Amino acid sequence: MIVRMSKIEIVGPKGLLQGVLASLQESSVFQIEPTKAGFIESGAEEHIRSFLLDKETLSERLFLEDLRMKIDELFSYLPKISARKSYIEPVSIIDTIAKTIERHITDCRELYKKRESMQKEMKELNRYKIFLGTLESLLEGVSETANFEFIGITIKDPETVEPLRGLIFRLSRGRFELLTAAAEDGTLVGLITVEKAISEKVKKSLSDEHIPELSFPPSFRGLTFTEKITFLRKRISEVSPGIEMIDREMEIFSYRWTPIYKRVMEWINERLSLLKATASVFETKMCFYIQGWMPSENVKELRGRLTDTSGGKVVLEEREMLEKDLEMVPVILRNPPFFRPFELFTKFLPLPRYTSYDPTPFMAIFFPVFFGMMLGDAGYGLVFLIVSLILTKRYRNKRNIQDAFRILLISSVYTIFFGILYGEFFGELPLLLFGLEPICIERRTAVLPMLYFSLTVGMVHITIACFLAFISAIKKKAKRVILFKLINMTVILCVIALFASFFEPFPWLLTKPIIIAILILTPLLFFAGGILAPLELIKSIGNIISYARIMAIGLTSVLLAFVANRLAGMTGDIVIGVIVAGLLHLLNMILGVFSPTIHSMRLHYVEFFTKFLEPGGRKFEPMKKVNSEQ
Repeated sequence: MIVRMSKIEIVGPKGLLQGVLASLQESSVFQIEPTKAGFIESGAEEHIRSFLLDKETLSERLFLEDLRMKIDELFSYLPKISARKSYIEPVSIIDTIAKTIERHITDCRELYKKRESMQKEMKELNRYKIFLGTLESLLEGVSETANFEFIGITIKDPETVEPLRGLIFRLSRGRFELLTAAAEDGTLVGLITVEKAISEKVKKSLSDEHIPELSFPPSFRGLTFTEKITFLRKRISEVSPGIEMIDREMEIFSYRWTPIYKRVMEWINERLSLLKATASVFETKMCFYIQGWMPSENVKELRGRLTDTSGGKVVLEEREMLEKDLEMVPVILRNPPFFRPFELFTKFLPLPRYTSYDPTPFMAIFFPVFFGMMLGDAGYGLVFLIVSLILTKRYRNKRNIQDAFRILLISSVYTIFFGILYGEFFGELPLLLFGLEPICIERRTAVLPMLYFSLTVGMVHITIACFLAFISAIKKKAKRVILFKLINMTVILCVIALFASFFEPFPWLLTKPIIIAILILTPLLFFAGGILAPLELIKSIGNIISYARIMAIGLTSVLLAFVANRLAGMTGDIVIGVIVAGLLHLLNMILGVFSPTIHSMRLHYVEFFTKFLEPGGRKFEPMKKVNSEQ
């Protein structure tokens, strides 16, 4: 539900401004309005101006912003560890921190760059290690001589080995050797032994054939393959401990200094937040003037706090909210515990205006009903109920995931309820095993009754949406819109009554008066809503027809359950039958979670909310303490 807001003015001596802002920040219930519109009367504007910061305050703001940037840079070099909380008062050490941080940044930057360089080298060494380790196995039994040279290659396609062998054979006149082996990562590695006199010629031919030669860093230059392998292992043994040493040094530094810098950062953010808020304050010659918004329920408490802290020198007044102010009022959505999980769905929608409605309660009421109507199997509902209970407790610290499973929990209860009405427990098992007939209706055979039931639900849902749109028009006092919404809603009800008059329980004598009423109201519909008014009526009727998807999806679910049970019976084996039925029911349950969820959301987002919901709300962003995050 949308929380009732109040339009607030706070006035007091200039000397108390910072204390008042600190109290507002501590309370976290007040949002400053930086514009004069709607608050300051036209005659008083010449006496009230934006608050001017003195040179000392401006200098402090620049100093703190620079220090915050330096702390951010320092944190970018440090590892993220779970550090203790510091209780040092930042004000007493801020000058020391400003002098110390330069040295800390320099030291940590050098360590960070050194570590990056060593990690890059280590990555390359590990890459060469894969190839050289494979080549080492090929070198066994091959002696290195001054007249021969080894060429290492990587072969992407094994089918190119034989053509490659023929190419080298022609270049070397048969005086060569080509050995291949698979590396750890699956790459095919080759070792070519040729005379040094033709080695460059072979390398050029390999390049022309797009067969890459294994290249090495400059540090490997002048070494034989055997020496390269030895050098590689030695270098890895040197670099790896070096990285570990830098990591330990950085962790020790981080453990010692991160709590202090985080505490200083929190204080800086709070202080800068106050200085930023000062720019939204107005002043006269003697007083400061703060204007903004807050929940009406917190006005009394905040007034008392300001009175106590200022000795009665600061005054908080609640101003009358004018019609033109309604577009500026920030919005807070707050719902009872039962409705709260469904805020997960309404987060996908734009924030509603202050004069509109919170869509959460409507989702909480109708979504589980639609979900239960579509799935409608007590067995599936029982499984989902158990699963949602377990996972809700498991993910109690993750709000969104927990809300999702709470929605599933509520929807499962409705699924069980409709499953009992439909007589479905993993399909038609109650009928097959115990001969139990459905209490209400058997969906598998009663397609038309289910269609009428779904359309009836759609009629009720859309009628409620039209009524809410009518109430919104009354609140805005838009006479022509009120008339249009009333006529539109009346015509829809007449069309529904006309449709119902064709069925036996309803008197057919009502048909003629209803048709006459529609003919009379149609010209008025043009008058109130313009030439496009009938399109709105047709759209509403189309929205009602769209609820037929409730029947269609439910029919799909029950038929798949029916097929699962029939196939299980046709196997002639209990074990195989249980496996077949279990797999098909599992598939049906997976579909039974996603399909009803998606279509229930669509019925709300497209058919229901578009009738009355007004997007474009302004988010409530109160002054509050800002915590730094490393």
